[in-house]
Amino acid sequence: MNIICLQENLKKALNIVERIIGRNLTLPILNNLLLSVENNKLKISSTNLEIGINHWIPCKIKEKGSITIPAKLINDFINNLPNEKVELKIKNKQLELKCKKFKSVLNGLSASDFPIIPKIESQPLVSIKNNLLKNSFAQVVEMASISESRPEISGVYMKFYKNTIKLAATDSFRLAEKNIEINSKELKEQSIIIPQRTVLEIIRILGEKEGQEEEIKIALSNNQILFDFNSTQVISRLIDGQYPDYQQIIPSNSQTEIVIDRVELINNIKVASLFTGKVNDIKMFIDPGKSIIEISSKNTDVGENKSKIEADIKGNEVEVIFNYRYILDGLNNIYSDKVIIGLNDNVKPVLIRPVGDLSYSYVVMPIKV
Repeated sequence: MNIICLQENLKKALNIVERIIGRNLTLPILNNLLLSVENNKLKISSTNLEIGINHWIPCKIKEKGSITIPAKLINDFINNLPNEKVELKIKNKQLELKCKKFKSVLNGLSASDFPIIPKIESQPLVSIKNNLLKNSFAQVVEMASISESRPEISGVYMKFYKNTIKLAATDSFRLAEKNIEINSKELKEQSIIIPQRTVLEIIRILGEKEGQEEEIKIALSNNQILFDFNSTQVISRLIDGQYPDYQQIIPSNSQTEIVIDRVELINNIKVASLFTGKVNDIKMFIDPGKSIIEISSKNTDVGENKSKIEADIKGNEVEVIFNYRYILDGLNNIYSDKVIIGLNDNVKPVLIRPVGDLSYSYVVMPIKV
């Protein structure tokens, strides 16, 4: 290999592919990035055997070739170079890099030892605008379970309909659901479960492409999913298992309904959280007669706190206890100024939705006393 690239392009590419790599003692090759020439571009690849990332950058090719190089080393090195042309040349399983007054030689491993990243050549199921996909994934991904005892809920559920994609995630204490409307009537109804880490990587990569309007193509094949962002591809395994029938958990009606300012509610909950106990418990007393919600918390070691918020309330008086973290997770993933909160009693699931947007639902279980 003998090629010339711009430092800026190399830096962006390495930042995209390097993040999935951890320190692997049993398979040292997994600590490396694969550099190869493909379709007259430099292709940089990484994998942790669950997720694979390919990224292509333009370059001037003098000679083709391939090599694997320690990811952290080459990333740190390129990040500290000036924004000039960088020459990369392979000599005897070593990568020689030149840039202005810098000249370095990095020891590598044979490209033939690098794990094969699956190729998905199926036709894309659907294309989604990058910002829509990023925001939709971000609204649900945090609610996936981090426990490995129930792998089917450790990822994000994705169900395809003719003109809608439904995303959902739950850890059995809270649930988030997001519906994405799409302009496709050829989709077959099917569902998959995407590992949480894969979804987090998609959000991160799309965040680095902020401001760029792109269509993300999604394809499926042999228990693998492909997200194609033009110059970047993410291929991930899917989780086997049957996702729980969560729809029955979402309340269809409410005995008490509250319309309240989202930011004011968040601020009051944050103050109350300073006085919570080990289970992060805060108490909400909903008083329809006075149109007031009273939020209180108490910790014998710290003290106690009470605050009141005015709200539009219809229905019955109710007192309910929540884990404040779970309430905040839902409120922070809603983008409207006001939210609707539906309650039935102090033990049944509570439904939170943005005012004027039926595409997002957040359900949280109260703490039983």
